[in-house]
Amino acid sequence: MTIALGTIPFGTTVDEPTSFAILDRFVDAGGTIIDTADNYPFWLDGATGDESETTIGRWLASRRNRDQVVISTKVGGRPTVPGDRTLGSAEGLSAAAVRAAMEGSLRRLGVDGVDVYWAHIEDRSVPLEETVAVFGELVREGRARQLGASNHATWRLDRARALAAARGLTPYTHVQLRHSYLRPRPGVRLPEGGHVQVSEETLDYVRSEGLALWVYTSLLAGAYARKPLPEHYDHPGTTRRLAVLREVADELGATPNQVVLAWLRAQDVVPIVGVSSLAQLDELLAEVKLEPAQIARLDAPA
Repeated sequence: MTIALGTIPFGTTVDEPTSFAILDRFVDAGGTIIDTADNYPFWLDGATGDESETTIGRWLASRRNRDQVVISTKVGGRPTVPGDRTLGSAEGLSAAAVRAAMEGSLRRLGVDGVDVYWAHIEDRSVPLEETVAVFGELVREGRARQLGASNHATWRLDRARALAAARGLTPYTHVQLRHSYLRPRPGVRLPEGGHVQVSEETLDYVRSEGLALWVYTSLLAGAYARKPLPEHYDHPGTTRRLAVLREVADELGATPNQVVLAWLRAQDVVPIVGVSSLAQLDELLAEVKLEPAQIARLDAPA
C-alpha cells in the first residue's frame, strides 16, 4: 500500500487508545509506512514535541512488530526554548543537534534505528557539508537506513547530494514537500510557516534522479470533503480541477479524497495522510484505480 500514515496528532488531540487502533487498522490493511518527527506537535498548547514519537514507541513495544513497519522521523524543527510555538528556536541541523535529536528519537520510539531519517527544515546557518557528513555517519552506524530532505529548495537538495557523492557518503534519496491535486496561486506565500510547495522543477528533478517523493497536506486538511478551501487556492485553475475531480469521483463511485490519493499514487508519489478516526482511515485505505483517460482529464490544462 503506497500511502504513509501521518501521526502529528497522536498522543495529543488523538488519544493513545485511538492512536493504537488507527495504527492497528493501518497495518492490518497492508500499510507499512509510519511518518512522524521529533517535534510533533510542539505548536499545541501543553505539548512538548515528544508526543507523536512516544505514542508510536509505546505501540511498537506493545505489538512487537518493528520488522513489519517503516519508521520515518525527522530532525531540525524541534524548539530549544520550552514553550516556543514557532521555528525561531529550532534545533537546526548542526552535527551536534542532529546527533542529540537522533538519540532522543530512538529513545522515544524504542528502536535501534529508523528506516528514513529526514532533515525536516533547512538550516542555512550550518555549512551544508557538516549536515551531509553527520547524516552519512548515522547511516554508517546503522541508526538510519535511508535519508531524506523535507522542505528544502531543489538547488539545496542537489548540492547536498553532490557533496555526499563526492565524499562517498549516503545521499538524500527521499524528498518530502507539500503537494496535492489542487495547487495554490503561483507565487503565493503559504500561511503555514516552513511549508515548501512542490514545483514543476521539483517534479522534474525527482523523476530524473529516481528519488522517492512523499507529500504532506495531500488532502488539504479536509478541504476536498467538508472544509472551505484556503484563500490561496482561489483561482480559475481550482474551479476547473474541482469540476473534473468530482466528475471522475462520480464515475468511479468514489470520494474526491480517494481520487486525489489515486492520482498521486499513479505518479509514484507517496501521499502522507493523517486521520483522527477509524472511519476517516477506512475511506483513505480504499483502493481506487484510475484509467489512463481519467488521469489525462485530471491533468488537462485549464
